[in-house]
Amino acid sequence: MERMLFWTGADQWRTEVCEVGWSDTSLTAIGTQAGVAPLPYRLDYSLTTGDEFVTDRLDVTVRGEHWNRRLCLTRIPGGTWTVDADHEGTVDLPDPGGDPAAIEGALDCDLGRSPLTNVMPVRRHRLHEQVGGADFLMAWVSVPDLSVHPSRQRYEHLHPPVDGIAQVRYIGAHRGFEGDLDIDAHGFVLNYPGLARRVPTPSRADNT
Repeated sequence: MERMLFWTGADQWRTEVCEVGWSDTSLTAIGTQAGVAPLPYRLDYSLTTGDEFVTDRLDVTVRGEHWNRRLCLTRIPGGTWTVDADHEGTVDLPDPGGDPAAIEGALDCDLGRSPLTNVMPVRRHRLHEQVGGADFLMAWVSVPDLSVHPSRQRYEHLHPPVDGIAQVRYIGAHRGFEGDLDIDAHGFVLNYPGLARRVPTPSRADNT
């Protein structure tokens, strides 16, 4: 299946559009995010996963006035990662990239401020459809600086879709955040408290 998804920031002005295609076991996505804090930026990304929605590769570029950054995050079968990053211009942000050893064993990337990457752990464990919970180590990418950090997270099923909306609890230990995510029937975020909400768009009757 293929969709074009739109989100708007719930905490500050921010917008994101993503073209995503998926099967029962994998997805590909390309998207653009733009925001104004901590400084104005435009971010473009592409994501591919392998079987069971395990990340294969995330490519990200971000640019602002007189600066730009690039990150390529690749997962190698067996659980190791490569982190390739560079930047140009002077800006008051942490350096991009990070230590790949710190994220060894992670299955997923987690792109900061983007509701897209929540879909991988949700769909892998069908947490939008059935009772359960799972703990994860994520390769979290901070935005807009593109630094990479290990992130311990937990997802818990709360209830299956009612009128097309399921609910999954997200617990992010490294940021001390807990929130109940509204999820559509395909596993994509409709509402992420304090971060973003989906913009309704005309769609086929079988889409939410």
